[in-house]
Amino acid sequence: MADNSAAEATPPPSIDGNTLVAKSLARLGVTHMFGVVGIPVTSLASRAMALGIRFIAFHNEQSAGYAASAYGYLTGRPGILLTVSGPGCVHGLAGLSNAWANTWPMVMISGSCDQRDAGRGDFQELDQVEAVKAFSKLSEKAKDVREIPDCVARVLDRAIAGRPGGCYLDLPSDVLRQKISESVAENLVADVEKSRKREPIRETPRSEIESAVSLLRKAERPLIVFGKGAAYSRAEDELKKLVELTGIPFLPTPMGKGLLPDSHELSATAARSLAIGKCDVALVVGARLNWLLHFGESPKWSKEVKFILVDVSEEEIELRKPHLGIAGDAKRVIGLLNREIKDDPFCLGKTNPWVDSISKKAKENGEKMEAQLGKDVVPFNFLTPMRIIRDAISAVEGKSPVVVSEGANTMDVGRSVLVQKEPRTRLDAGTWGTMGVGLGYCIAAAVASPDRLVVAVEGDSGFGFSAMEVETLVRYNLAVVVIVFNNGGVYGGDRRSPEEISGPHKEDPAPTSFVPNAGYHKLIEAFGGKGYVVETPDELKSALSESFAARKPAVVNVIVDPFAGAESGRLQHKN
Repeated sequence: MADNSAAEATPPPSIDGNTLVAKSLARLGVTHMFGVVGIPVTSLASRAMALGIRFIAFHNEQSAGYAASAYGYLTGRPGILLTVSGPGCVHGLAGLSNAWANTWPMVMISGSCDQRDAGRGDFQELDQVEAVKAFSKLSEKAKDVREIPDCVARVLDRAIAGRPGGCYLDLPSDVLRQKISESVAENLVADVEKSRKREPIRETPRSEIESAVSLLRKAERPLIVFGKGAAYSRAEDELKKLVELTGIPFLPTPMGKGLLPDSHELSATAARSLAIGKCDVALVVGARLNWLLHFGESPKWSKEVKFILVDVSEEEIELRKPHLGIAGDAKRVIGLLNREIKDDPFCLGKTNPWVDSISKKAKENGEKMEAQLGKDVVPFNFLTPMRIIRDAISAVEGKSPVVVSEGANTMDVGRSVLVQKEPRTRLDAGTWGTMGVGLGYCIAAAVASPDRLVVAVEGDSGFGFSAMEVETLVRYNLAVVVIVFNNGGVYGGDRRSPEEISGPHKEDPAPTSFVPNAGYHKLIEAFGGKGYVVETPDELKSALSESFAARKPAVVNVIVDPFAGAESGRLQHKN
């Protein structure tokens, strides 16, 4: 009789928690992760890669988190950040809070200490669920390996539900080590896949659409304002149709630029003060009436203006108390407005006094700006190199580059000068005005849109927050050109008055000062990338032509007059 005891004793194939997390993520549609590995999540990253997820490894969780948040905005899918426990989780909060502030979908996954050692001072111990609470829509902790697939699904789904935002998943190291049979694991993942439900579409009452159209139709000076919420919703086609149907001028917020081309004849960007100061009805789509829009209050806005606020969040509408609020997805709501208008069309026309006044003011201001931009000022101010960069970006054939902009003067000037032609091609400091996002955003954009060139236009202070990530650019050979406006410090060099240069440490550099003419281009050269240092228009044109054509990691170090900017970030155009 055959002895079957050996066969019977052979345990079924098993996998550990690391593999189950990776398997769950892959099966639920995750294709990219960003992060910094170490105990206890190194194996998780490796298993994820083996299952087809691209893992982009950073030097710092802060930059990786910014990348994950921007990836969520650019793709409409939650960006995934992986961190170690304790300090790694704390560093990752920068990205999670950025997702919260900008309402972008993201999931931060952090390892944590063994559950049995919690409260005993374990290695990198922290109550991470409590630590992330202020910035997380939903926080889950997998307390057993069998809970992993369900926890993964919940945070992924919650991140994109309603108003998008960040969620958190805590993975204790003992759970990551636990094992489970492959068949049981497969059943758990399959069950989660089957049970996932799409978020129900909120039905918009017909009366709200009719009221909105009536307000726009009767308005003497209507304005359409749209922001990055509309960009996230992919509402560009609907907005284009609405503007063309009605002839109403439009004003994008900084990251709403490109939903309609900046060159569009109805763009009110160059006549912003007139547009918001005189409009009597403003349709605001996917943009919050926060500091970026002066809270919708006088004196920037007319006291009589009637706001129609379209927002995915009912809470946001309740907070702002507009004349009319429509809760819903921007793309869908604008589509409904277009349908209603089509049945009884109206259009202002180019000769309408309001449209004509916006057009004339925009042309007047545009000509003033071009007059300043037309001068070649050396040593560089901010305008001369920005004009050259604008022209180089506009000359790129095919899909428009993604422009990443951060800094004070650099970002403010870039917002006015750089031209966006396509949606979701501008990333900047956003709702929070966050400095340090630049390199993380560049990497996210390059990964999310590998067929586009990415061009960062950075102040030297903003660049310094994440400069080491140029090595990440080189390691992954990403098509990113980083242009650094090097004016020797925060806002510029030493701006102190004689009275401020006193005390026992008066010989120290000013709080705003960096090393003059720093060789930022040499940093990327240390890793095998291409560096340029430029001080004249011809040098800058040559560097941009070569680096844009190569589509390889590069840093262009633009030496700028340290006294060309201003502390407010609003330039004093002296030249």
